[in-house]
Amino acid sequence: MVTFFQTLIRPDREESAQRAEVAKAANLLQVGEFQFLQLAYSEWYGEEMSEELINQLFMAYMLYDQVPFWARRHAHRILALDKQGELDENDPAYHRYDKDYGKKLPADIKRFIVTATLMVSIMTGIVWLSHLVAGESTSFLPPYFEKKEMKATAKERKIQDTSLAPGRYNR
Repeated sequence: MVTFFQTLIRPDREESAQRAEVAKAANLLQVGEFQFLQLAYSEWYGEEMSEELINQLFMAYMLYDQVPFWARRHAHRILALDKQGELDENDPAYHRYDKDYGKKLPADIKRFIVTATLMVSIMTGIVWLSHLVAGESTSFLPPYFEKKEMKATAKERKIQDTSLAPGRYNR
């Protein structure tokens, strides 16, 4: 019971040095320990594990801390690659058991793109609708001045330009 509470307090702590190596190698590859065991088995034997072997291996590894020799060897190889700076944790070969492996946009960016597209569509629709409602206008964008108002304003301007305003001089 003591080890259970110690694991809850420090989940990265392993009692078995061999399991600690496997866990560290799995963390370097950003995969789970069991997925790491599948990769190690596939590399050592050149085939996938059978369902029966998966169950046996899971029991031996998780309950009895038995780490197969091929898993330790694979862990040593991964740790050595990391030490040399040659480990590519994004190599698809390490993630072939991941169902959702690949570069995906974070949910926040997706939400922003959808919201921005929706807002632009709504604003475009509003401008287009207001252009239709305004009738015969001088421009597509607000403010909407109707052509008849512009003609009337131009006539008034011509009349004002010909009359002298108070305080103006003629030279």
